Amino acid sequence: MTNETDTAVTVLGLGLMGRALAAGLLAAGHTTTVWNRTPGKAGELVAAGARPAATAAAAVRASALTIVCLTDYPAVYELLDTADLTDRTLINLTSGDSAQARTAARWAEQRGARYLDGAIMAVPPVIGTAEAVLLYSGPRADFETHEPTLAALGTASHLGDDHGLASLYDVAGLAMMWSVLNAWLQGTAMLRTAGVDAATFAPFARQIAAGVAEWLPGYAEQIDRGAYPAEVSALATDARAMVHLVEESEALGVNAELPRLIKAMADRAIAAGHGDEQYPVLIKEFGKPR
Repeated sequence: MTNETDTAVTVLGLGLMGRALAAGLLAAGHTTTVWNRTPGKAGELVAAGARPAATAAAAVRASALTIVCLTDYPAVYELLDTADLTDRTLINLTSGDSAQARTAARWAEQRGARYLDGAIMAVPPVIGTAEAVLLYSGPRADFETHEPTLAALGTASHLGDDHGLASLYDVAGLAMMWSVLNAWLQGTAMLRTAGVDAATFAPFARQIAAGVAEWLPGYAEQIDRGAYPAEVSALATDARAMVHLVEESEALGVNAELPRLIKAMADRAIAAGHGDEQYPVLIKEFGKPR
């Protein structure tokens, strides 16, 4: 992935991900200034052409665009508290939640900076390739200004002007990831009691996961309409199958906490009068605080 425009960029924070980000920018031909609390982590990048900065404030001064990738949001505030952010653009790729992102945006804007919050949906080795997906939220004009530079890091996706959206998408994606993995682990634990190993089950599980993923657009339409006609099966029918899953897990001596939790949510929805509707009606339960 290349970029014909040599835009100067600063990277603050050189953990595994920060180093990958800086390396991606260097590979695309960008003048890249780097800073890390432990200077030794910059060694390979400097050897590759990066410019080390003595302080974080000096690093920010070196470029109109600064990418921040630190441990948490308090570290961002501590690091940049004395830096002159006037007319600088900060892109914060530090992990956090949506409220932190919105607060950080106000903090940066009060100091004269433009601000985008972001989330990295990739591991360090794929940064700089199309496989790496990076999410950004904040003013579209600021994103579009730097989109050619951000392309050096991977596939850049702008989600909207709300600074909290990238973090929300990030945790929503984690919910999907862990839910799929937990369901696979539940099934694997059950099948192992019959001598079926994980590798044997994995292809079938993958087929099931892919098939369920095909339902999502249609189910999304039902949720957005607020209407859940039972086109495939009713929730009450699904709940009866959940009983089999709970009972089978218990009979096999496998942990049944996860299927019992799902069954309990379905039971509440049915008690509220939604048993004849389709599975996405459970959004009403997921949308409630406990």
